[in-house]
Formats: sequence, structure tokens, C-alpha cells
Amino acid sequence: MQNDLGDFLRSRRSRLSPADAGLRDYGRRRVPGLRREEVAQLAGVSVDYYIRLEQGRGKHVSDAVLDAVARALRLTDTERLHLYALARPHGVVDAHVAAPSGAYRDSVAPGIQLMLDALAAPAFVLGRRMDVLSWNLLGDLVSGFSRVPAAQRNQARYLFLEPAAPTFYPEWETVAAETVAFLRRDAGLHPGDPKLTALVEELSAASPAFRRLWIAHPIKEKTRGAKLIHHPEVGRLEIGYETLTLPGDPDQLMVVYTAAPDSPAAAALARLAESHAATV
Repeated sequence: MQNDLGDFLRSRRSRLSPADAGLRDYGRRRVPGLRREEVAQLAGVSVDYYIRLEQGRGKHVSDAVLDAVARALRLTDTERLHLYALARPHGVVDAHVAAPSGAYRDSVAPGIQLMLDALAAPAFVLGRRMDVLSWNLLGDLVSGFSRVPAAQRNQARYLFLEPAAPTFYPEWETVAAETVAFLRRDAGLHPGDPKLTALVEELSAASPAFRRLWIAHPIKEKTRGAKLIHHPEVGRLEIGYETLTLPGDPDQLMVVYTAAPDSPAAAALARLAESHAATV
């Protein structure tokens, strides 16, 4: 994590060909993608300046330069915001994205827990580093959070270190890429977080798959999508999910699993709820 900015820039220029950027290809390329000279040309900066930027030695980079590099590398809006965060690790990137220093809480407000408990769908709250902070009953019945020691309740740790994870998530590679993208975004918003550094070191040492994905530097906001789960009690669950940033706690995300009425997933979730009700 010492030069995340350089890793990110190299990963993004490696995915573009000269044809993608409207440039003429010439000479043999040792690695795929654009050369640093070509990115500098497209961004309208000197080659030396871009090299220093990629080496993490660029200081006081202007908005104009960052925007030009973002255009040259065809970054998405999420990736552009990540570029700003990496280039200005001690600056304010977006007041709606990162909480002020020292404002992070590792527990949910009482009203948020009441909201979770009132939902008829599986739901839980993620904090920094994908720590699981809270959940409702159906969320626990789906994911089994309460069976995990509090210090180990982390989605990334479960995904890459738990042997049962690829069975629980049949589309494990997709979930793994989304998880690393979330951690990369968190690292950009909160540089120097010792707990995140320790988590990355732990997962890198134990999981070759994590190391491969971390080097690829995926970036994606966790907003909405679909997920396939193989539940040990009710079998296949094809569910959607919606991710909501909590007001007043921008580092906390509420994830709600959704199932269309009369769908097999809705029927399976109802069976889970009924099974629990029969045991109390």
C-alpha cells in the first residue's frame, strides 16, 4: 500500500490499447496497455511530470491535471474520485463520501437498529473495512453473523479465509472482485488506516486470490446488484441487493437483500423465517 497511486495509474493504463485512445501503435510493447509517454501526451503534461506522479512523487497536483489524467485513462466517475483520494491522501475529497477524521463509529445508532429490525427483508450494516456492525434476524438467518466471534465479523475475511465461502457464494470470483473493489475504495478514502493495512497484509499472506485481485486495483461503489447464495438450509437463493449510505454516518452502509414477490427466493426466505419462529 506504499504507492497506491502508482499502482492504480499503472493498472488503468494497462487496460487501454493505443487504438482505444486514438493513437498509432508503434514498436514492441513489453507489457499490455499504454506507455507512460502516451498517457502524458493524452493528458497534456510532460513525461517527467507524469512519471513523478506515477511514482507517488507528485505534490500539490492541480484539479486540471487530475481531470486530464482521468480523461486520458477513461476513468469512471468512481475511479476519478478514487484518483483524487490517492493523489491527496490528507485532503478532503468529498464531504458526502468520507467522514471527518475521528468521526467514525464502529456501532450503529439505536434508530438504525430499530430500522433494521422493522424490515421484512434480510439486512445488515457494514462499516469501514467491510466490518459487519449490525443485522436483523433474517439477515442473521441468511448469513450467520451471530455465529462468528465479534472480532472476526468481516465480510472480506470470511470470503477469502473461510473454506465454506466458495460453496456459500457459487459465483465466488464475482463476489471476491466486488469485495476487493470495496476495500480499495476504502483505502483511498482513508489512507494510513492501520486496521485496513493489517487486514490487507493478513489476506495477502493467506490468499493468492486476494493478492491477485488487490494488484489489479478494482474500484467500484457498492450500490445495487444481484447475488447468488447457496444456503445450507434452503438451498439456492437468487436475490438482489440495495446498498444505502446512512445519513450522518457516511462510512456505514446498510445492505438490504431483496426478492420479488412469489419468487423462489421469497419462498425460501419465508421458510427460513418460519423455521426460526417454530423454534422459539
